[in-house]
Amino acid sequence: MIMPNIGAFIAWGAITALFVYPDGPFANEQINTLVGSTVTYLLPILIAYTGGRLIHGVRGGVVGSVAVMGVILGTSSPVFIGEDGVGAPMFLGAMIMGPIGGWCMKRLDALWAGRIKPGFEMLVDNFSAGILAAILAVGSMFLLTPVMNFLTHIAGEAVNFLINNGLLPLTSILIEPAKVLFLNNAINHGIITPLATEQSLEQGKSILFLLEANPGPGFGILLAYMFFGRGIARATAPGAAIIQFFGGIHEIYFPYVLMKPILILAAIAGGMSGIFVELLFDVGLRSPAAPGSIIMIYLSTATDSYLGVTLGVLAATAVSFIVAALLLRFSKQSEDDLAKATAQMEGMKGKKSSVSGFLTGAGQTGGEQISKIVFACDAGMGSSAMGASVLRNKIKKAGYGEQVSVVNSAINNLTDEFDLVVVHEDLYDRAKGPTPSAAHVTVDNFMGSPRYDEIVETIRRQREGGDAEAADAAPAAAAAGTPAAASADEEERAGSTDEILTADSIVLGGRATSRDAAIDEAGGLLIGTGKVEDAYLAAMHERESSVSTFMGNGLAIPHGTNEAKSAIHSSAVSFVRYDEEIDWNGKPVRFVIGIAGAGGEHLELLQKIAKVFSDKEAVARLEEAGSAEEVLGIFGKVNA
Repeated sequence: MIMPNIGAFIAWGAITALFVYPDGPFANEQINTLVGSTVTYLLPILIAYTGGRLIHGVRGGVVGSVAVMGVILGTSSPVFIGEDGVGAPMFLGAMIMGPIGGWCMKRLDALWAGRIKPGFEMLVDNFSAGILAAILAVGSMFLLTPVMNFLTHIAGEAVNFLINNGLLPLTSILIEPAKVLFLNNAINHGIITPLATEQSLEQGKSILFLLEANPGPGFGILLAYMFFGRGIARATAPGAAIIQFFGGIHEIYFPYVLMKPILILAAIAGGMSGIFVELLFDVGLRSPAAPGSIIMIYLSTATDSYLGVTLGVLAATAVSFIVAALLLRFSKQSEDDLAKATAQMEGMKGKKSSVSGFLTGAGQTGGEQISKIVFACDAGMGSSAMGASVLRNKIKKAGYGEQVSVVNSAINNLTDEFDLVVVHEDLYDRAKGPTPSAAHVTVDNFMGSPRYDEIVETIRRQREGGDAEAADAAPAAAAAGTPAAASADEEERAGSTDEILTADSIVLGGRATSRDAAIDEAGGLLIGTGKVEDAYLAAMHERESSVSTFMGNGLAIPHGTNEAKSAIHSSAVSFVRYDEEIDWNGKPVRFVIGIAGAGGEHLELLQKIAKVFSDKEAVARLEEAGSAEEVLGIFGKVNA
């Protein structure tokens, strides 16, 4: 929930550091009004939206955003805290209400899924989301607010006690292990940042911003590996140190600690030393240093604190280096320990790490080893299914079908579990957000893109020197975990070609002369089957206006948007061949295949279509076919 919104934290930090009134270097009373509003309202709402969206897409994000408003106002409005009260940013409340809002919306949608009468979907969706969001907002205001106020009060008193008694360095005993266990964001942004923000607004700076962000402890451990480590750990430590210290990606040193857990003592000692020095010099930052890069730390440092901050980082680095060096000097470790520790780190994180490829050496072969590939399109039922089938066949022919899984998904259902995402070039920005850890390949057509051969070659190159045994288990896991992918059992249950594509929905002399007219013709055939409602045709045009359905090799497969699936009673496919080429957004098309996919029933036929249009001889037979029965025969003879 925090990491996707780091850009917003940086923006707020920059405004605070530069323009806070009256102590900023460019103090401006008008710009200063952004500081309080951003941290009180915008950042918690962004966190809540992200949390809700992770659970249930955009609907979950919207409900989570409204739901968190109750606890935001409950902890900041004078009605609750009094005219003289000081509110605390509700990051922790946002981390709670965002996922709760998304989960509740998901459960509510499941209650009447498939039971809403056609034409009432938008009405039910909007009113259910609005009513639920209102209930959760009021609920969080009166139920969660007292809990948040109590926790904030207790945390504030504890921090004040530690500061007043010179015991603040003891917080490293909690913070440093929490970082390695991926609890640092909850502690840092949920508890420490709100308290630090309150202190910064009152005093112009806060040492609390440095408790977790100091890169010294991790940097010292990586330096120790550079001199006293062995094997892969020693070889990768210099690069990891640069990424951690200047890039602010602290997680890159976590596997080095997990490989030898006793090194957590070095991190704790380094953290305590840094905080002790910072206390001596009475230093602080004006805003969070997110990410925890030395560059961001200096940008956020108060004007009177540069020397103390520098000495604090140096002290943390030196102490953690000395302790880690002693522990490494008199211990044993094998060269494959780092790969195991990296896998352990990813298991705790719950998803792939953006830096794990560097640590395991996969980066040396052109990127993290590819085991799980997903094709994504708007609806997940047409273009992506075709592209996935083409690439899957190429990978099978290359001999890696058992090691690499290829599935398809609607872009709204993407999760950050894949090694490679293939997407139409117009959808790249939408695919990048939910899959930040994956590599991305864009194509302009799904049938004949030269990028497929590049992907196969990359897989070949990786497997020649990679760990094939580890990759063998990936296909089953990927197929089981991807909502839009059809499992083997589903494909066995899929209807036959004759049930989905019938002679009545095949036209060998299409009359259309333009793209839109061709969509009307293919869509009309779908509607004529009785399996698709009239409203689906408008969704086909809407889909085409956003992303072209041109597939390559003279083929276009227009289909509706993901939201239009409610207009499909059962899967149907139409086939239109044109005597003259149609201009499809500047690309020549002679075959138009309309698709209305319900569930995975149509995927078997799409695989057959993909195989046919990947074979020039098969395309030639389609061009020469004299009857609908011949077309059905060509598709029926293909083994998907």
